[in-house]
Amino acid sequence: MSAIDDLVTELAKLPGIGRKTAQRLTFHLLKQPPEEAGRLADAIRQVRERVTVCGVCGNLTDEEPCAICADPRRDGALLCVVEEAADVGAIERTGRFRGRYHVLGGRLSPLDGVGPEALRLERLLERVGNGSGVREVIVATNPSMEGEVTATYLQQVLRPTGVRVTRIARGLPVGGDLEYADDVTIAQALEARREMSEAD
Repeated sequence: MSAIDDLVTELAKLPGIGRKTAQRLTFHLLKQPPEEAGRLADAIRQVRERVTVCGVCGNLTDEEPCAICADPRRDGALLCVVEEAADVGAIERTGRFRGRYHVLGGRLSPLDGVGPEALRLERLLERVGNGSGVREVIVATNPSMEGEVTATYLQQVLRPTGVRVTRIARGLPVGGDLEYADDVTIAQALEARREMSEAD
């Protein structure tokens, strides 16, 4: 197998990149000066070496705690729970949310063997526990089947804490991901959040 084939194969493993796109990217990189390819390789290496999970919220960061957790201007009484770190970026782009986040690191998916123990639920309950000052938890899981199951489970485990639990409005399409939604849709969904009920 040639070096070109190796690179095409590796690029094609990335989400959303098919073999043809991987080939186009490979030939584009080959047309660039060597230092361009070197900078790309260095950037990938640095991300793998320096980026870790924030010990407070679970977001990806190269500092501890992450910039959002360390920002004293954020409202610590408002906690937005998302599935993945990419969802934090999607909500932040709206410029409408000034609270803090909790990244679960996935979503419940019984068919795939992903249960509550695979998510950062214990840490969430610690953050919402007595004396934390959290008054509202906004559940912002994706509007997929697994996201809805996760939201319902979160409502159940948070109920005994006495904290208000809301769900972002369903302005997002079922089966979609926060990461790919436009800013206006996410902003409207945040503003139109509502109390979670037994019927959810």
